[in-house]
Amino acid sequence: MAIAKNTICLWYDKDAEAAARFYAQTFPDSAVKEVFRAPTDFPSGKAGDVLTVTFTVLGIPCLGLNGGPMFKHSEAFSFQIATEDQAETDRYWNAIVGNGGQESECGWCKDRWGLSWQITPRVLSEALAAGGEEAKRAFAAMMTMQKIDVAKIEAARRG
Repeated sequence: MAIAKNTICLWYDKDAEAAARFYAQTFPDSAVKEVFRAPTDFPSGKAGDVLTVTFTVLGIPCLGLNGGPMFKHSEAFSFQIATEDQAETDRYWNAIVGNGGQESECGWCKDRWGLSWQITPRVLSEALAAGGEEAKRAFAAMMTMQKIDVAKIEAARRG
C-alpha cells in the first residue's frame, strides 16, 4: 500500500466505510482503496470493526476514521466541487441532499454524515474573479440561492 504524503483525515462516528462508498459512487476519479479493521477492542468499538478506510474523492486522498461520536464535522472544512454546467451541479447536489443530506445557502450543502460540500459552478467563480460590477451582480444573485442556478448567474453577469 502506498501512503500519500498528505492525506485528509475525516472523523466519522461509525460510518466511514459507507461514506467513502457513497463518495466513490457519486464523484468521478473517486474510489475506496482499503478498509482496515481494528486488531483489538477500542473505546468506541470492538476488534474486527472498521477502524479506517482509505479512499479518494476526485483524486484527493482521504482517510475516514471511525473515531466515535466525540467530534462532529462543521463548515470549517468542506469540499468545493467545481461544476461545468447546471446538469453537473444538479447531479452532485441532488446526490448529496437526496441521500439524507441537507441544503444550505450559496451553493453549500451537507451530506448525511454532516460533511459540508460547496457545489460551485465555474461560471460563478469566473464572475467573482472578474471583479467590478459583474462580480457584485453575480454575488448578489448567489446570496439569494441555495443550489446555484447557472442561468441566473449568467444573467447577473450580463446585467
